[in-house]
Amino acid sequence: MLTRRLFLRNSGLVMAGMGAAPAWLARAAAVEGQKRKILVAIFMRGAADGLNIVIPFSEKRYHDLRPSLAIAAPAGVNRNNTNGPFNTNAIDLDGNFALNSAMQPLKDLWDKRQLAIIEATGSPDASRSHFDAQDFMESGTTSKALGDGWLNRALPDAAPGASPLRAVALGGQVAHTLRGDHEAIAVSDSQQFTMGNHEAATILESLYSSSADPQWGRTGKSAFEVMRQIQAINSNPSFPANGAQPLYGQGGELGRHLQQLARLIKADVGVEAAFAEIGGWDHHGNENPQLFNLLRQFSNALAGFSIDMGDRMEDIVLVTMSEFGRTVEENGNAGTDHGHGSFMMAMGGPVAGGKVYGKWPGLEREQLFEGRDLAVTTDYRTVLGEVIGGHLGQKNLGAVFPGFQYGGGLGFLKA
Repeated sequence: MLTRRLFLRNSGLVMAGMGAAPAWLARAAAVEGQKRKILVAIFMRGAADGLNIVIPFSEKRYHDLRPSLAIAAPAGVNRNNTNGPFNTNAIDLDGNFALNSAMQPLKDLWDKRQLAIIEATGSPDASRSHFDAQDFMESGTTSKALGDGWLNRALPDAAPGASPLRAVALGGQVAHTLRGDHEAIAVSDSQQFTMGNHEAATILESLYSSSADPQWGRTGKSAFEVMRQIQAINSNPSFPANGAQPLYGQGGELGRHLQQLARLIKADVGVEAAFAEIGGWDHHGNENPQLFNLLRQFSNALAGFSIDMGDRMEDIVLVTMSEFGRTVEENGNAGTDHGHGSFMMAMGGPVAGGKVYGKWPGLEREQLFEGRDLAVTTDYRTVLGEVIGGHLGQKNLGAVFPGFQYGGGLGFLKA
């Protein structure tokens, strides 16, 4: 027996929303081609080791505290650190910081000033629990998580005729970041979207439309309209532009998800906010080989997306985050443990890139958080607030981040 739940699951569609009535995608076609600002959030789940991703090679204690893990300084810099097979010379950025060599695909964006790095970012909450820290960060709070997410609250109220594809999660479920009053949709693989058996689909659509529950009726109506729209996109496939396909192909699951997002954006279906994630950053042992391989996928995926979008990156800002950083000192297993401060990146045409932002706290013992971790000098909500206010145009940041007093941005967005 084909149930409504089974039909939607097999169609590759997940929707979430708690109140806003969605509009027909057919109306969204009327605004095809209009420029819209888009925010893409990438969550690096597992607490990424920012110190071996963006290397503070000018800090002597970085090398002292990581005798086997320290990434080799850029070529020509005299540092007494190892240079193993996964530890090739880092890529100099500004004489103080360098990118892990696995991130070579992003260096071109840095040189074009479309990539900015924000150092010593994180939450003022001291939790080292992955679950709690991720929950707080996706909620946009500290110490107490809310049921909805900051990216959902950041969306302006939907205008008449707005697309139910305005908020998209790339993956099998709508992440906490995108849950809330504004309806959001999860797309696991747009190429596999299907209406299934036509007769069964017609019956189920009729059941939804005649439901006495308004929420079911609205959700069902949107679901079938979304599937029709995506089927129309799939019938006229657009291939990655500007030679982006090899980068996507080496970008792992994140590369596949960002390729799907690019297809939706180029089809002008009304995307305003998107969320994707990449896990695997919890390296308590044998860190460098794992980190190198993961960073290579991560960097290829981001570079592929930027190249594929071309001039449309002028209206897109992509921001990355991780729940917390890792200990400054390596452990006995050639890895690092749960820490505190980390880093964030912003990428896109509106970004004033080619620069490291934020206040660097230093790695001397008295400068560390609790004597062991990189200190947080920039609240992650300051970074997100600058993007939300300066790019999406959502000025009510108090509603997006309850209890947080936004004191202005860091200037990593162009005026």
